[in-house]
Amino acid sequence: MLDIRQLQYFVAVAEEEHVGRAAERLHISQSPLSRQIAQLEEKLGLTLFERSQQRIRLTRDGRTFLTETRAFLVHATRLEAMARRLGRGDEGGLCIGYIDNAMHAGVLPDGLRTLRGERPQVHVALYNMHSAEQIEGLRQRSLDIALLCEPPAPDDADLDSALVRRDPMLLALPDGHPLAALPALAPADLAAQDWILVRHKDTARQHDNFIAECARAGFTPRVRMEATEPLTALGLVGAGLGIAMVQQGLRHQAPPGVVLRELPWFSYRTPLWAAWHRINLRPLVGDFRAMLLAGANASADSGQIVMSAPQPA
Repeated sequence: MLDIRQLQYFVAVAEEEHVGRAAERLHISQSPLSRQIAQLEEKLGLTLFERSQQRIRLTRDGRTFLTETRAFLVHATRLEAMARRLGRGDEGGLCIGYIDNAMHAGVLPDGLRTLRGERPQVHVALYNMHSAEQIEGLRQRSLDIALLCEPPAPDDADLDSALVRRDPMLLALPDGHPLAALPALAPADLAAQDWILVRHKDTARQHDNFIAECARAGFTPRVRMEATEPLTALGLVGAGLGIAMVQQGLRHQAPPGVVLRELPWFSYRTPLWAAWHRINLRPLVGDFRAMLLAGANASADSGQIVMSAPQPA
């Protein structure tokens, strides 16, 4: 059985690359620290460090072991904190990763509102992270639930997922734009316009899928500017610098000077997935996941938004 203290010593020495400095950091003497590292290597049957008189460096196997050790210690710390909360009568808390669209679409706020109503004492920690970082957080068990734009692979041995929302797109126009006054818009109307493209920093796949859907609809955006965040794109539209498409969840966040129009013939949707570890340590995680999916399904069943008629220019 691995000794957590030895693992903590190993991480300190690996990060300092010097036994003396690691000993000072750990507030122990150098000789016992060296013995603990040697005992760990003997127990593992693995050489973790290359040693010289000046410093010590991780071997290739040592670097691999360091990555896994850090993940293990993160989970051990979280497990201890959870046990303390359980001892106080709490349910252990939730660590949730999310992308911005989970907030824009209302999926995460709605889920948390339901949770707060049923279990007001649960502590929630939220982490705004890229999808790839969330996947790693689920694997390391530092996250309980991930809300991301791209799910883990269907055959992933550790993780499972479900689609919680497919947000329709709205066309954002400056309020003085000639297209804003038209009763209906066709693909040909959009082809010759200056576009502000939202290129998500999270994944390139969404961008490729969006451009492909534009082509299938009958137009190709003439891109003049790019933004990594849809709220930034809306601000640029409001400044009269072009037109853009944003997800329906942002309909209440459009700044003054921006008109939002539905395009019934445009079928692209912004996906939002929930993912979780297949091994569920606590009922609370499963219960919140059920709340999240139920809320998302209810939102999807509530119908499309009704846009106001365009005003004459």
